[in-house]
Amino acid sequence: MSKSRIAATAIGLAGALAASQAQAQSASSSEQEIALLKQQLKMLEQKLDKLQSQTAANTAATAKARAEAKAEARSEAKAVVANANAAIPVKGPAPASGVVVTMPNNRPTICTADQANCVAITSRLHYDVGGYDYRPNTAATVPQKLDSGQNVRRARIGVTGKFLNDWNFALIYDFGGSSDGFGGTAPGSLPGGGVSGVENAYLSYTGLKPFGGKMAVEAGIMDLPYTLDEATSSNDIMFMERASAGIIATNIAAGDFRSAAGTRWYNDQLWIGGYVTGPSTGAIHSASSAAPAGTSEQYGAVARVAGNPISGKDYSVHFGADAQWLIQPPRNLIANTQTVTLSDRPELRLDPTTLISTGAIANASGAQVYSVEAAATYGPFIVQGEYFWYNIDRTANTGVPLVGAPSLKFQGGYAQAGYVLTGEGRSYNAANAAYGGVRPAHPFSLEGGGWGAWEIAGRFSTVDLNNQLGTATGIAGGRQNVYTLALNWYVNGNVRFMLDYLHGTVSKQASPVSTADVGSKFDAVAMRTQFAF
Repeated sequence: MSKSRIAATAIGLAGALAASQAQAQSASSSEQEIALLKQQLKMLEQKLDKLQSQTAANTAATAKARAEAKAEARSEAKAVVANANAAIPVKGPAPASGVVVTMPNNRPTICTADQANCVAITSRLHYDVGGYDYRPNTAATVPQKLDSGQNVRRARIGVTGKFLNDWNFALIYDFGGSSDGFGGTAPGSLPGGGVSGVENAYLSYTGLKPFGGKMAVEAGIMDLPYTLDEATSSNDIMFMERASAGIIATNIAAGDFRSAAGTRWYNDQLWIGGYVTGPSTGAIHSASSAAPAGTSEQYGAVARVAGNPISGKDYSVHFGADAQWLIQPPRNLIANTQTVTLSDRPELRLDPTTLISTGAIANASGAQVYSVEAAATYGPFIVQGEYFWYNIDRTANTGVPLVGAPSLKFQGGYAQAGYVLTGEGRSYNAANAAYGGVRPAHPFSLEGGGWGAWEIAGRFSTVDLNNQLGTATGIAGGRQNVYTLALNWYVNGNVRFMLDYLHGTVSKQASPVSTADVGSKFDAVAMRTQFAF
């Protein structure tokens, strides 16, 4: 082996030994480093845990501080806004108007929120059509014909209401009576026509409540609750027209369109009232008017006591008595006459002609009417009647013939009954001591299946305007008997249709001293279309 190889081998062995020693030393050093690193890592973990605990505590404290800061900021902001609102006016929501609008029975009504003040619109329309089969007994009978046709019997509109609960008012105008327009100021005008349409214009105070009841003190133009039939609204009567005996009575010093002042007291069982009355609206308030003829104003009075002493859920009994006095009849100072006339049309208003009439009774110094009334209800059935006695004094000294003639006495009355086929009844109105109308339990509706309320009714009425026949001082006004049948359909609380059939006879002689027959007979059929609210 050469020296160079031996040297190289020796050098390689020395290097390997050195490397082995170096490797041993390196392994021991690495273990020491690992142990040191583990110790350092453990220390770092402990520091990390400590830092995390401190961080969580700091975070909670920071969140609490931030929440407190936000709350304080909100409080300060609210205070600033409140101060700004107090210092600077801002637009807020509109305040309540204090007005309540309602529609009781479809009547537009406006009231204050406390219901102490109200105003309501009221209206009614009664439109009649029909025809007569009129048969005069002789050629001397007057009239010889009655005209068929139509008549806007009533067409009223107005307002009613109250002030501060106790002051009640009404202002209503009537545009109706188209066929009654013969009455007026033109020469040749016929009696019976309206010359003014002010039907109601009154003020009533109801704040007094003595003796446990209610009281009204009122004055103006009004429809006086005198007689049972007149105290019943024309919207609620069973027939198209009231009986002639009652119409003749109320025309003297009561009835519609009458100026009056008086009071009424009532409770559920008793009604007492009295009024001083004047002329009806449209009268010419001039005793010296020659064309047209005017008269001084008349004055009278009415009184009524009525009640409902027996009543229950489905029944009631009514009694009453009435009195009327014409204290000062109207007087024409141009013609020097002072007269009173009793008359009526044949319980229908299609033609304004009267069939019974006393004519103008001369030297009338006054008139009195006394009457009794009674009615009863049982479920859907009602019966009602009244009877009247009229007395005309003729002691006025006008210089016209028949000065000092004896007083005249007339009489008349009616009885009527009705039955509601659908079962509804009539309620009692204590304020007027009269019965109200029929309100259908199931108003007519094609969708709802209701047919409204149906009523049948019948009436007999009589009035005798003959007195002292066979003497020169007598009156031959005629005697009228009328039989009426009615069918009424109450469509709903505002609409009604009425169908009436009348058969009447008038027994009349030409004059108190002439027995010549000037009477007549008639049949009539008429229908009314009505709405009211």
